[in-house]
Amino acid sequence: MIYLLYMAWQALRQGGVLSVDEAAAPPALRQTIITGILINILNPKLSIFFFAFLPQFVATDEPYPLLRMLLLGGVFMAITLTVFVAYGLSAARVRDRVLRRPAVMAWLRRAFAGGFVALGAKLVSRFQRSYPIAAGAHTNVGNKGTLASL
Repeated sequence: MIYLLYMAWQALRQGGVLSVDEAAAPPALRQTIITGILINILNPKLSIFFFAFLPQFVATDEPYPLLRMLLLGGVFMAITLTVFVAYGLSAARVRDRVLRRPAVMAWLRRAFAGGFVALGAKLVSRFQRSYPIAAGAHTNVGNKGTLASL
């Protein structure tokens, strides 16, 4: 909760987490590619997706199931590449328009700060419902949901 409030404060500050340094040199292409590959290799969600979703498209009597899985994986990667390139190009266009308008940046900072505060409030409310004793609830023998009932 405290970290989320800190993030909200940083988002509101002019030079906080949402500040963009136009003079900073972009990372080298090689470094960007290596970072992208490492993120994808180390992300277990992609592997879980492949093992959970794609096998249903391979027939049980398929003579070369590994080849079929590799083909399906390749098609998935090609589609994903196309979509992410479109996202990147769109983001680059929007970035220039947003950065030229200080009022838009101010509203973005406020929106992010509000989101962090809302997440913190949600976290506190869930904690209070999950652990009523920590939130100040009294323990009575026989009451459900208290430590005495465990």
